[in-house]
Amino acid sequence: MLLDIGEKVHVIERRLFETDVRRHFVGVIERVEATSIRATGYFFVYDTGSTTFVRGNEQRTRVMPLATSDLIINVAPSETSLEDVRYVDENGRLIVTDGGAFRLDINEFGRLR
Repeated sequence: MLLDIGEKVHVIERRLFETDVRRHFVGVIERVEATSIRATGYFFVYDTGSTTFVRGNEQRTRVMPLATSDLIINVAPSETSLEDVRYVDENGRLIVTDGGAFRLDINEFGRLR
């Protein structure tokens, strides 16, 4: 298995249409099966008014399929603080970070989208 219990992940849901909600998830894996994972963490949704991702207030437990092209799963360092994860604009690049061990440029192909 490529993912293990206790690993922290950042998940991007691919949009099928331009008008689809942009949702991300950051959490810790609690269970791993051959075709899915169960993880607890925080949702982030893109707010067009503030042009940034906004975190939900409560942690959620989510089951995510592994046999799909709809999810991009990034493994975060074990030291990542889930409570401190936020999105920042650095010179037109969208970066997700916890201000410490975790830093991920999620705008690899262009400026803020």
